[in-house]
Amino acid sequence: MSGQLRDTASELAEVLWREHTVYRDRAGGVVIRGEHVQRWISLAPAGGRGEILVRAGRILDGGTTAPARSEAIVPLVAGTAELAATCRRLLAEAAVDAAPRVPGPARAGRSKASRRSAKPRRRRRHTSFSSWVVLFCVAGVVALYLHSAGFFG
Repeated sequence: MSGQLRDTASELAEVLWREHTVYRDRAGGVVIRGEHVQRWISLAPAGGRGEILVRAGRILDGGTTAPARSEAIVPLVAGTAELAATCRRLLAEAAVDAAPRVPGPARAGRSKASRRSAKPRRRRRHTSFSSWVVLFCVAGVVALYLHSAGFFG
């Protein structure tokens, strides 16, 4: 099964990406890395005979791989075209999961309240009531000191 899995992975890699690396992983499966698209695909024997577990995920900065974002079980006799279609679907799901959330007006389906909160607010300086009380107390203490020192004579 492992020889057939390696051959299938090599054919699949040619169909999916121009630039790729195919290698065996520790668990006996085969991994296809597409460094230029920052994605990986893993093919491993599944529980049933003649089935393979296909998993897809991202390649992080520095070359390490993130855990699989999506997976599917495909019959090995399905052929390269059906396997490639499944891999493209899984890669698309991994890309959607990895897409950064845009908190601006570019995001569709926002409510009025969130649109209102996204507008820049003009902040005015505001002196609160407690700040005025503290200022009057300080002024009173200064006036009391000046009165006791004889300045208001």
